Amino acid sequence: MNRGGSSPSAAANYLLCTNCRKVLRKDKRIRVSQPLTRGPSAFIPEKEVVQANTVDERTNFLVEEYSTSGRLDNITQVMSLHAQYLESFLRSQFYMLRMDGPLPLPHRHYIAIMAAARHQCSYLINMHVDEFLKTGGIAEWLNGLEYVPQRLKNLNEINKLLAHRPWLITKEHIQKLVKTGENNWSLPELVHAVVLLAHYHALASFVFGSGINPERDPEISNGFRLISVNNFCVCDLANDNSIENASLTGSNFGIVDSLSELEALMERMKRLHEEREDEEASQEEMTTRFEKEKKESLFVVSGDTFHSFPHSDFEDDMIITSDVSRYIEDPGFGYEDFARRGEEHLPTFRAQDYTWENHGFSLVNRLYSDIGHLLDEKFRMVYNLTYNTMATHEDVDTTMLRRALFNYVHCMFGIRYDDYDYGEVNQLLERSLKVYIKTVTCYPERTTKRMYDSYWRQFKHSEKVHVNLLLMEARMQAELLYALRAITRHLT
Repeated sequence: MNRGGSSPSAAANYLLCTNCRKVLRKDKRIRVSQPLTRGPSAFIPEKEVVQANTVDERTNFLVEEYSTSGRLDNITQVMSLHAQYLESFLRSQFYMLRMDGPLPLPHRHYIAIMAAARHQCSYLINMHVDEFLKTGGIAEWLNGLEYVPQRLKNLNEINKLLAHRPWLITKEHIQKLVKTGENNWSLPELVHAVVLLAHYHALASFVFGSGINPERDPEISNGFRLISVNNFCVCDLANDNSIENASLTGSNFGIVDSLSELEALMERMKRLHEEREDEEASQEEMTTRFEKEKKESLFVVSGDTFHSFPHSDFEDDMIITSDVSRYIEDPGFGYEDFARRGEEHLPTFRAQDYTWENHGFSLVNRLYSDIGHLLDEKFRMVYNLTYNTMATHEDVDTTMLRRALFNYVHCMFGIRYDDYDYGEVNQLLERSLKVYIKTVTCYPERTTKRMYDSYWRQFKHSEKVHVNLLLMEARMQAELLYALRAITRHLT
């Protein structure tokens, strides 16, 4: 779909991939073959995930107990590399989808579809189309938003803002949804909907960041679901994401030899520990470092860099596909950097003024009982999860690294921790990792295998999955903080 100002002759140089709908240059000479790798992930060798599942009987028990589909799906298989976390994840997801709560079961799955559609995540859309029908959903609603009740349609604005620019959510958005009238939402219903939206936006980040393959469906002759719009497509392989393409030279990512890269990271961690003990930065210095990191995140390019199309004229083509666009409005609306250059600054969200622990947790629990406990357990689990290893090194305290990953995500959403030295982010997260984090968090549908492969090349796949879990939970918590703060302001 051309937007105003693009010339027909320029457009003639491009075409749309018929499988994933990405815009491609015609001179790429793409050959289409079987688009998917074997196994649950296009990024992780199948044997690594299978080994984890055969050993762990606990995973099979958890699937039987808490999986709504009743089978070991690809997300669960990849997450089972971290069985402790998996239990927290499945329990909280099962609670929001199946246990007593303010919303009817089919509505819960439809809201999951609406959330996944913001990132064109056909994997999650497929999954919840099935679940929606199994729980008694009206099939006609699957034709698109014009077929659903106005009340559900009214979630569009908050879905869009939560997914892409949660800092714009105000108490006015909440008031509009809960005002009296036949289409109003009660506060408990709205909190349930917000938790579902944030959960599935963040889960889309995990799906794309971990290269989750579509599920094989034995009932369909070719083995795959019909809506197979996903990011792991042959057009990627033809462009630059080939699994065989291991020649990640410094010209693209500025990566030093991967072994010395690991040693350099270990050395930086050690130095930062020592500096912490020697002196503590002043509050002004901490604020300056946050602002610096926030501004620098502007220059961390997204997945755009790795595709050969101009950013302006073809953005809508990337976003919209007939299967996905029916569940959203304003498909061109996406993430914009919190600290946009040349724009009036939005006030930074000071984490101390509205924390999950002191504010969000109790509000959620009051309006939608017990979900607060489950979410809190999940956030704590991923934040504290450690095996005290880094690649081949053992007995390593990785707290500093985990905190840098979590806080960098919050920094991109304008959330600042007064007691955190953001200088550590620059010391610990090299550029290719920052590119990966920003893409997975803000534009997950643009994530490529090449980006996944480009950072921490000596680290195990399970460690990279741990990174994805941290990014997912940091993103979910950021969305919830903005939405719950708006609800609190509405109540006061």
